[in-house]
Amino acid sequence: MDHKDLDVWKKSMDLVESVYKLTQQFPEAEKFGLISQMRRSAVSIPSNIAEGTARKGDKELLQFLYIAIGSVAELETQYLIAIRLGFISNHTLVEQQLTEVKKLLLGFKNYIDRKK
Repeated sequence: MDHKDLDVWKKSMDLVESVYKLTQQFPEAEKFGLISQMRRSAVSIPSNIAEGTARKGDKELLQFLYIAIGSVAELETQYLIAIRLGFISNHTLVEQQLTEVKKLLLGFKNYIDRKK
């Protein structure tokens, strides 16, 4: 299976792009704080999907999918912190993308689980 063919990977790549664009608007003081953390969390999602699909078995794939799911939760939390701090006023695109990627990841994980 090639990760580049998976909708969940494609949508998570779109999310990375959106997070980078969104965090460009954050204060310069956050360069090594929230900006860095949000970008790392976002990049971790498609990276772990890619690494998991490159492994030899479903057990390993599931392990990487769980890491990607954790990164979604981490990014969602950081996004909410940015809203609380007033760095984001209304950016529903990222919110919608987060929800979609989370649903796709959970669906993919459940599919692999049932396949075993």
